[in-house]
Parts: sequence; C-alpha cells; structure tokens
Amino acid sequence: MDIQVTLVPYEDKTILANLIQLYRYDSSEFDGHVLTAHGNYLYKYFDHQWTDEYRRPFIVRVDGEIAGFVLVSLDVPRQYVKLSKAEQTHVISEFFIMRKYRRKGVGRQVAASIFLRFPGMWEVRQTVGNKDAYAFWKRVIGRFAGEGAYREELLANDRWQGPVFVFQSKGDRGEKHVEHQS
Repeated sequence: MDIQVTLVPYEDKTILANLIQLYRYDSSEFDGHVLTAHGNYLYKYFDHQWTDEYRRPFIVRVDGEIAGFVLVSLDVPRQYVKLSKAEQTHVISEFFIMRKYRRKGVGRQVAASIFLRFPGMWEVRQTVGNKDAYAFWKRVIGRFAGEGAYREELLANDRWQGPVFVFQSKGDRGEKHVEHQS
C-alpha cells in the first residue's frame, strides 16, 4: 500500500470540504452535529485552514485514491486550552480515515508520519462517547510514544469534554514512515 500525506492547496479546498461532510456524518452519533437547512454539516474553522499560520490541512491518499484527511494545529496559540505545560504544543484537530481503509494500518501510519514530521509536544483529543476513536488513539500513541511515555487526562470544561492524550515526539528516529509531499 502506497500511503501519501500531502498538504491540501487552497485550490483543492472543495476536496477537503467534501471529506468533512463524510467525517461529520460519521461522527454525528457521538458529537451531536446536525445538518443545516441546506443539508450540510458546518465546520467553523474550514477557511481558517488556509488563513491561520498555525493550521495545516493534509489529505491522505492510498494507492492514489483519496482515503481521508488530517487537520493539524502547530504551536497552538496560548488562548487554546491545553494540558501540556510545554511552550509549544501541536494538536490533531481532526482525523478521518474512510471506512474502506480502517483496520488496515492506514490511520496508524498516517498518525505516526504526522508526529514524526512535527517533533515536539502533542495533544490528541477524542469525543467522550467515541469508544472506537479512543481505542484507536490509545493503541497508536502507546505504540508511537511507548507505554508509559504518554499521559491521559479527562478534560471537562466549556470548550472540551473528553479524554486527551499528551506525549512527546522526538521527530524522525530513522524509522520508515509515510512519504510526505508539501
């Protein structure tokens, strides 16, 4: 399987917009998102992916076929509520792998490649009711960081309700990982 993780250029933003519809539909049973009167799911920070300096929208392709996306926030601003005490913290804002590619190692490889590409402190959050996402991230982060090399906390405030994993990425440790194209 050839897995590519590449930045989404502004010209291709409709691809990401379409994938976000699938993602919101898929997660609506956990997070309560509802369709607008026009039959769309809203994503408040969609255009911010290209206007905020710290955001990076990535598309995932498997053997050339669109397979998902990852929205990353690098060095999140201070007003962002974070558990990490590090000066700079990266966050997986959204992560979506299409059902066709789940349970085949694609998500794990994509996550590891993102963590390796951007060394530093990371936080990954899950909606409290999404048990599959929780199990996925616990497994992936445990394998990536090493058991006991991450911490998990339950965050409950007006901005977030759910588990958060906090861990450090040292960057590329000479491991084989997904090729990136920027």
